[in-house]
Amino acid sequence: MILSSGHLCAQSFVNTLMPEPAKLTAEQGSFAITPSFIVAVTHYRDARLDGAIGRMLHRLEYATGTPIAKDIHKDAGGASLVIDVQGPGEPIQSVDEDESYSLDVTSNGATLKANTVVGALRGMETLLQLVQVQQGKFVLPAVSIQDSPRFQWRGLLIDCGRHFEPVDVIKRTLDGMAAVKLNVFHWHLTEDQGFRIESKVFPKLTEMGSDGLYYTQEQAREIVEYARERGIRVVPEFDMPGHTTSWFVSYPEISSGAGPYQIRREFGISDYAMDPTRESTYKFLDKFIGEMASLFPDPYMHIGGDETNGVQWKNNPKIVAFMQQHNMKDTAALQTYFNQRLLKIVQKHHKHMVGWDEIFNPGLPKDVVIQSWRGTESLNAAAKQGYQGILSAPYYLDAMKSAGVHYLADPIPVDSDLTPEQRKLVLGGEVCMWGEQLYERTIDSRIWPRTAAIAERLWSPANVRDVDDMYRRLGVMSIRLEGLGLTHLTHEDAALRALAGTEDTNALRFLASVLEPVSFGERYQAQHTSQLTPLDRLVDAVRPDPPAKHRIEFLVTEFLKDPAQQPDDARSLTFFFKGMQMLAPKIQEQVSASPLLAEDVTLRAQQLPDLGKIGADAIAYLGGETAPSGWKRNSLAAIDAAQKPSGIVRFVFLGPLRQLVDAVQEK
Repeated sequence: MILSSGHLCAQSFVNTLMPEPAKLTAEQGSFAITPSFIVAVTHYRDARLDGAIGRMLHRLEYATGTPIAKDIHKDAGGASLVIDVQGPGEPIQSVDEDESYSLDVTSNGATLKANTVVGALRGMETLLQLVQVQQGKFVLPAVSIQDSPRFQWRGLLIDCGRHFEPVDVIKRTLDGMAAVKLNVFHWHLTEDQGFRIESKVFPKLTEMGSDGLYYTQEQAREIVEYARERGIRVVPEFDMPGHTTSWFVSYPEISSGAGPYQIRREFGISDYAMDPTRESTYKFLDKFIGEMASLFPDPYMHIGGDETNGVQWKNNPKIVAFMQQHNMKDTAALQTYFNQRLLKIVQKHHKHMVGWDEIFNPGLPKDVVIQSWRGTESLNAAAKQGYQGILSAPYYLDAMKSAGVHYLADPIPVDSDLTPEQRKLVLGGEVCMWGEQLYERTIDSRIWPRTAAIAERLWSPANVRDVDDMYRRLGVMSIRLEGLGLTHLTHEDAALRALAGTEDTNALRFLASVLEPVSFGERYQAQHTSQLTPLDRLVDAVRPDPPAKHRIEFLVTEFLKDPAQQPDDARSLTFFFKGMQMLAPKIQEQVSASPLLAEDVTLRAQQLPDLGKIGADAIAYLGGETAPSGWKRNSLAAIDAAQKPSGIVRFVFLGPLRQLVDAVQEK
């Protein structure tokens, strides 16, 4: 049976794979995982493949509780898993690396074939996801999979400039990326708020511009190798000519103003920028980029290039005179000049230049890659001019949108007017995790599990778009990610205990389950956050797009199709809404006892029981009772009040609750 959208299939196999393979056929039977599980490698083999096999076997052992020998055999006879790899792939993984693989499981064992080691890595992740329980035993169900990615560039950006992320955070993130087959770690290393990579040529960059929080070159090499072992490229970003205040703290001579400068604590666009008119600026950048090019082996280097407002340039008479002398009509033309000079330096050091939308100019060579934060229209414009591009606009995690919204956003929408040749120029997409309002304890819950849904969009066929089924599999994937060491689930409980000062957080956990954080932008407007703002509130504990959000949306949609014929959905919804009423007194007690909670969510705790009663009453009225006159008006007014901003958290069920109220008939 050929599967589509990951539903139930032959026998008792349940497809929980994420991302969905390009082609999956379910067969009859399964292969039991026992202590005699043996792996054989029959063709090419190297240290990277051996390391990946070792990690796979440890994870398989942990998932099944089955002791498994870690020896790797050469003879396929009697092997449980045969891995056949044709060759190593590219010495330095590139955007064109072959990631395809095939995986066949029968009642006699499994065979994984790939042209490269990276392809084998992808196949091993799929094999681990296949493990399930049948008749009380852990098995690999019989399947035939032929798989390859839809897009060749599938990335995750982490902004370490605004808030530094320790090495162990980066490593566990890379583990999560590998699990969902992402292949580019975009490492945003410099910002107004911090310069995060050691330079031995210009040591004062970190001595004065990092608050002591930066990666040594040894650590950077360690992360590059850690990523390579998992089939992930590391593309560093050094933002310029703007977002560069931390550079100027120690080297004001490359700036457009006199200084002195301090590390910038507030967020937003700065007026400061490098001086594009001085030859000394380019000599400085030549030395710096040359040093970084030797540290980061990937063929691509990101130079940022965004959000330079030109204010400092306009206020510098020498720069204004330079612009007049060179017939530059505005500061955008001056930035184009800077980019052209910078491109030559990047090319001199054998790198391809990547930059944000603002660098796009038809005068640049075609090997420049445009990363679009403005959307598909901007990406399409670049492709029509012959430029390769990466889409990021719909994948900004700081907007706190749901996994379902991100999932349906496609680098090449179905209504795209790009020609087949122009479509090839769309390399893929990148998830962006900007760092204004997160740190090492909260970053995992902001990235995961939503990023797994976007990873599927970038890997799987375009017609894999069933949002409900995606959420079904995402719940399973979230648990797997936690098993890798990510803390997106465990952090919430730890933060709630800290806020409440007790282990008795069952009621508070319910409140957290029906709340989600507002976007970074909304929080900034409400609190005027800076780099120094403590991130220790309920908004930092609750998860974006918590499971209750889609579950209630789904239940209400199903229930409203025919309320009289949906008793199970009615019971589930009634239980949910009455739970709000029952737990409200305990929630209000704990909120009032904690100054940090009381300041932010007193109103939300007070609104909860009333909203719960509205929901429970609506279910009863839709089940046959009659609502009194004026009930809908009063209920909708309460919902409207609950939708108003408060405590920088929002309820996740108000939309479905409104649907229920709207469906009720009054006397």
